[in-house]
Amino acid sequence: MRAPSNGKKSTLFSGKILSSGMGSGKAFLYRDILGRHDEYYDIEESGVEDELDRFSRAVTKVSDDLGVLVDRVSREMDDTLSDIFSAHIAMVKDPSLTAEVQKEITEELLSAGSAVKMVFRRWERRFQRMELEVAKHKADDVRDLARRLISSLAGVRGHSLENLQEGSILIARRLLPSDTVYLARKNASGTILEHGGIGSHAALFAREIGIPCIAGIPNILETVPEGTFTLVDADSGKIIINPDQRQQSAFNSKSKKLSQDRRLARNSARQPAVTKAGQTIGVFANVACVDDTQKAVDNGADGIGLYRIEQVFLGRQTPPDVSELVQEITKVLEPAKHLAITVRLLDAGADKPLPYMESLREANPALGQRGIRFLQAYPDLLRSQLEALLQLSTEFDLRILVPMVTLPEDIKIVKQQLSELTAGSGIALPKLGAMIETPAAALSLREISSHVDFMSFGTNDLTQYMFAADRENAAVERYFDDAHEAIFRVFEIAHQDLPDAQFSVCGELAGRVNSVEKLLHNGVTTLSVAPPLIPSIKQAIRQLS
Repeated sequence: MRAPSNGKKSTLFSGKILSSGMGSGKAFLYRDILGRHDEYYDIEESGVEDELDRFSRAVTKVSDDLGVLVDRVSREMDDTLSDIFSAHIAMVKDPSLTAEVQKEITEELLSAGSAVKMVFRRWERRFQRMELEVAKHKADDVRDLARRLISSLAGVRGHSLENLQEGSILIARRLLPSDTVYLARKNASGTILEHGGIGSHAALFAREIGIPCIAGIPNILETVPEGTFTLVDADSGKIIINPDQRQQSAFNSKSKKLSQDRRLARNSARQPAVTKAGQTIGVFANVACVDDTQKAVDNGADGIGLYRIEQVFLGRQTPPDVSELVQEITKVLEPAKHLAITVRLLDAGADKPLPYMESLREANPALGQRGIRFLQAYPDLLRSQLEALLQLSTEFDLRILVPMVTLPEDIKIVKQQLSELTAGSGIALPKLGAMIETPAAALSLREISSHVDFMSFGTNDLTQYMFAADRENAAVERYFDDAHEAIFRVFEIAHQDLPDAQFSVCGELAGRVNSVEKLLHNGVTTLSVAPPLIPSIKQAIRQLS
């Protein structure tokens, strides 16, 4: 698209890259509808029952809508993304939350909409201040649900982003999960946000959808007039508002070169990734659904480095039994049956609650019962997964990855169960691996390595624990830097401790072209990334000496 010649001065901004790529178009300013409908008002005592009924019907309607959305997102986009809305269903039905809203209606005589605003904003602030009482919720999730409930109570059926024109540059303070669904449908050319971290829901959606996205631009809605032609270079983190002809020409040239490079990478994607020094690096895929697996195969994945099993457990009233696990996992992994596959055990807890499982209310769930700690508290849940995976290991080249390993004992428990299940069965024990996501685990690799066959670094959580910064908390997002030298120092120490070990990385860091060389330098021999990134990561490896 060609920039208009209107005589206005161009403006340059720099921000944080959430999703790479380049896009141009007219600015579409999006302001959240939260707060526009159902203003605060009191009710008479005689109206309490009617308001309670309105709230109950809104909860049912929102829950039903979310159920439809889970199916649609899973079918059209990605099961990993649909997990977010499955968690929203559990949240909107949470007894603590609904009881608090009902109390505002009955005791404070607030309307249903006013009570929802009051309670949900209170919960959002609690999370932002890191003082959650029911800490399985995220601030953006709370805000998103509040918007849905208030819109339902106000009879609002539309969404502002339904008016987003194809090829626009979307500008917003932040994007909530339900907003990003409209991006997939309308295919915006790019997105500029005032708030948003690299690990936020908005960043996840933007990368999966393939929309360039830059965040960290203060007062962007007040700065850019509606309809202004805008360039988004999310490879360099640059934004140009109202570009001149020279800037537009340079942008077009870079965009064309980028497209050519990506086409070249796709053409050689099925070939091994070998450095100029002759070292072969495995480039595997992170998957959560059958579409992911097919994309991984199509993009030349050397294997599946991380299959997230959570989707099989979410959106259900009861946990799956062994036969259901076997059936669902087989369906997801079938396209990659000829490849090596690593399945991560259920990583529940913290921000991944299971609505049918009673769990402790923890003041800080990220530091509590999650991953293998959660499975130790529910040994039947662990056993059913291991039984299913042992059955599948006779048909697939399958490895088992244990999440949130902190101590060698975490691995020993899984190993003991596997030994008991295979005793006298004739089934060979699958290779067992530890997911290294805590500083303690990273500094205890010598001890952990003696109990496992491989180790995979999960850099998203490792960064969170290294910097004590929740990747979803906007107040501390500047601390969440998974490419910080401190993270690479961890890899350096790991490589020094175990110089002959071959490490895998399956976090977001593995998918960054400019981080590949540092990772390989410190003993990493396998990278596991989102399926669309495989060609570019392979091409980057081939250029290293």
